[in-house]
Parts: sequence; C-alpha cells; structure tokens
Amino acid sequence: MRKTLIVALALLFGTSVFSKIPHAEKKALEAFYTATNGEQWLNTWNLSQPVEAWQGVKIVKNHVVSITLMNNNLSGSLPASIGDLKKLEVLNLAFNNIEGKLPESLVLLGDLKVLRLGKNRISGSIPENIDQLKNLVVLDLFSNKITGKIPNSLGNIKRLKVISMSNNSITGRIPNSIGQLKELMRFEIAANNIFGDVPEGFANLSNLEMLVLAENRLSGDFPSNIFQISSLKVLAMQYNEFNQNHWKDHIPENSDLALFTFDEPSEYMKDIPFDELYKRRDSRMADTKFEDEDN
Repeated sequence: MRKTLIVALALLFGTSVFSKIPHAEKKALEAFYTATNGEQWLNTWNLSQPVEAWQGVKIVKNHVVSITLMNNNLSGSLPASIGDLKKLEVLNLAFNNIEGKLPESLVLLGDLKVLRLGKNRISGSIPENIDQLKNLVVLDLFSNKITGKIPNSLGNIKRLKVISMSNNSITGRIPNSIGQLKELMRFEIAANNIFGDVPEGFANLSNLEMLVLAENRLSGDFPSNIFQISSLKVLAMQYNEFNQNHWKDHIPENSDLALFTFDEPSEYMKDIPFDELYKRRDSRMADTKFEDEDN
C-alpha cells in the first residue's frame, strides 16, 4: 500500500522534480532562442520540454548558471533580456554567427565569470561600465568587428585572467589600468589599430603567460622589464613601430620564451590556426572550473 502511494504521488507531482527557475529567467531564455534563430541551431531546444533538458543550459539551485552553445550555428543578435539571467556565471557562444552590438544589459550579470563570444560578427564598442562584471575571469571577444577603445575600467576587474581581443578594429591606447590586473595570464590584442606605448606597469604582471601585441601601431620603448617576467611563455610584438634599439639588448639568454619580433614572415598572424588553438584542451582560455569541460 505504501509503495503504491509513493508511485501515485510521484506521478501526480512528477513535474516537481524539475527545477522551477524564475519566470523572468525562462522568458529570457525563450527570447534568446528567438533572437538567435534557435530553429536553425545545430542542436536546438524543444521549448515544450523542461528547461534542464535544453542543450547547453545548466541550472543550479533553480537558477540558470551556464549557457554553453559553442559552434552551434547561432545567428541574429543578443537580446536585452539576457540581463535577466541574474545568476549566470558562464556564457559561451563562441564560433557562431552572432551579429549586432553587445546589449547594455550584459553588464547586469554580476555573477558572470566566463564570457566567450570569440569568432562571431559582433560590432560596436565594449561598454565603458564593463567593470560592473566584477567577477569576470575570462573576457573573450576574439575575431569580431569590435570598434572603439579598450575601456579604462577593465583594469578594475581584479579577477581577470584572460583578455582576448585580437582580430577586431579596436583603436586607441592600451589603458594603464591593465597593468593593475595581478592575476592576468593572457593579454591578446593582435591585429587591431591600437597605438601608443605599452604601459610600464605590464612589467608587474607576475602571472602573465601570453602577451600578444602583433600587427598594431604600438611605438616607443618597449618596457624591457617585461622580458624578465618568469611566467611569460609567448611574446608576439612584430609589425608595430617599437624602438628596436631599445629592447634588443634586454632579451634574456637561455630563455624558453617564444619571442616573435621583427623578422617573422608577413603572413605569420594569418597562418596561425586560431580555430584549432581555441578549441584544443591544452590551450584553453583559462584554467578555471567555470568553463564547460565539453567545449
């Protein structure tokens, strides 16, 4: 009798085993699906099924904490309602065809740790108030159509480990504030239109592993102390306007540093298989538990 009662209750309240995410979050997901042409995705959502059955959506404690839809044929643009996903920690939409500007509401995602939008067609500038994303660890905007300047406020996001902005149309100078990011491991801004000098404060980035500055209009005396950063593995500075005579005598001997300077072939940056490097497990954007292990 007791077993029969348990089965009956399970059938009656079966839907209660599914997460009850807030109405605003479900509407935000549905708006995202519509705005990015969900019916055309490679792995689409069945909106009649429970949210936890939707591909790439992770729910913890009845809140959406992760959307991972890398290389899934998303198009259209990101809707403003993305800002209603208040508990979102990971937004990985890399390798799609998303267009339009970054919605202003994106900065409302105060719990966001990983933002990966690389290899899309996103335009417009990076919000100056991006430092509202105070928990951000990975900022990946690689290979889009981003314009404008690198926001000075980026230096206020103290947890940042990865800044990847190569292959865009970004201009202006490198903000001095970037030199304050003590946890920064990768700073990649190759193939933009960035000018001026490299801030002296970069020499204090003791965790820096990759510094990719190639194909810009950077000039002046390259801070020689950067060569002394023990963690630095890759330094790409070719095709800029640096004072060559200043830094040549400061390159350490017997170093494992992979240094790309002024003698590289002109097609160097174009020959790098960025897509494959991006997807490989051993060249991930950051060694962080917040990334989805399957992408």
